[in-house]
Amino acid sequence: MDILKQLYDEVIGFFGIGHWVEMMQKNDYSSLLTFDGVIAAIGPLIPLILLIEIFRAIFYKKFKMEEYKIPFIIFVANRFISRFIAIAAVAFCIGLFEKYAIFKTGFTWYWLIYGYIVWELAHFVYHYLGHKVRLFWCLHSTHHAPETMNLSVTFAHFFLEAPYADFIRTSICILLGVNPPLLFFIMFIDGTWGAFIHVGENFMKDARMGFLNKIILTPSHHRVHHAKNPLYMDTNFCNLLNIWDRMFGTFQYEDTSIPIQYGITRKINAKNFWDVYFGEIYYLFLDMKNAPGITNKLLYMIMPPGWSHTGDHKTAAVIKKKLKEEKETA
Repeated sequence: MDILKQLYDEVIGFFGIGHWVEMMQKNDYSSLLTFDGVIAAIGPLIPLILLIEIFRAIFYKKFKMEEYKIPFIIFVANRFISRFIAIAAVAFCIGLFEKYAIFKTGFTWYWLIYGYIVWELAHFVYHYLGHKVRLFWCLHSTHHAPETMNLSVTFAHFFLEAPYADFIRTSICILLGVNPPLLFFIMFIDGTWGAFIHVGENFMKDARMGFLNKIILTPSHHRVHHAKNPLYMDTNFCNLLNIWDRMFGTFQYEDTSIPIQYGITRKINAKNFWDVYFGEIYYLFLDMKNAPGITNKLLYMIMPPGWSHTGDHKTAAVIKKKLKEEKETA
């Protein structure tokens, strides 16, 4: 019975319907009149869209189990490995840095605007480092390994990425004055939108979302971010507001004449859990093992993916530069 109860709790937790179940069991819907109750009630939105995406794919005979299998396995593995680590990282950062905040904000609409701009900066820093530092790429690459895009990809993360991301994002936000209640509200908005932008073509064929494509980062922009096409590599690091991508020159629109190729640049078996989850760590280990001298070994950890002690670099910057030169000489 304990196993069945655990399974029941996991299903309820995955679909985020615990609040709805509790309301129906008690026949008490008064919590929907409160802010926290509304936030909890919105929880099932992303799993619901995921189900619609799957049902549409089945209806149009485009459903492929292998496109969802690995993200689902990763989700299950992470539920057992790192259930509370990310929460602990957030609490640790708040306790450590709140007293050093440059000033204090409140829970108002104007501080929400400020807080969200700061949050996007913090998200940009974490995300940029995840692509530009090999060790952090080992944590982030699991999310980029799937070779198709659908909502299940939002669950495909290495178990240590969330604590690493939340340590950076929470620290920056708290130090720049975003108070914890406001930060948690921003995290909820960002987490919901951050999941939605992984929606696949089975749900949304044209993901540019009309005029919004020029204002915010839409699923189209995030599909670009997940692409391994040279033009698209290392772009669109923000989540909702594109202000920092524009400021730092990493913003990129989707070019509909260039089909998106999802995945990572190394040869990978995207259907193999071990390669998707641990592959980049294994190849980093091999590079460090074969590199001469302690300096080169350490450089492999902190330099961008594709860096080589031989000088034969295959980093995103080198690949993009080569593409630009080829276009200029064509």
